[in-house]
Amino acid sequence: MNFKLRFKIWLENEQGKPAIGYGKAKILVAIKRTGSISAAARELKQPYRNVWAKIREAERQCGFKLVKTTPTGSSLTPEGQQVASKYTELLRSCSRSVQSKFHQLFGVTDSLIEGLHIDQDT
Repeated sequence: MNFKLRFKIWLENEQGKPAIGYGKAKILVAIKRTGSISAAARELKQPYRNVWAKIREAERQCGFKLVKTTPTGSSLTPEGQQVASKYTELLRSCSRSVQSKFHQLFGVTDSLIEGLHIDQDT
């Protein structure tokens, strides 16, 4: 058998609506790194309008602001920073655990988190 392992982790609000997942976490990390929503959109090769819509939807589902904007750029709010950091930590931890179990059961090693490059201090 030649399998590749994939899994998804997302956070839901109290009503069971998805609030933060891999894609929105990537957006938050890119905003933190670039200091700009438009620069984050370019880096992620997504239209600015779509990125901004995903931020607004995540904020609506979370019930608090994740990103603050000023005339000079954008940054994560303290809550946005906390969500991005904790989601990233959760994803890393789950990835290690899932990869270990996958290797144990199938004898295959696989890269699980392709493309999510997050600084250690995120």
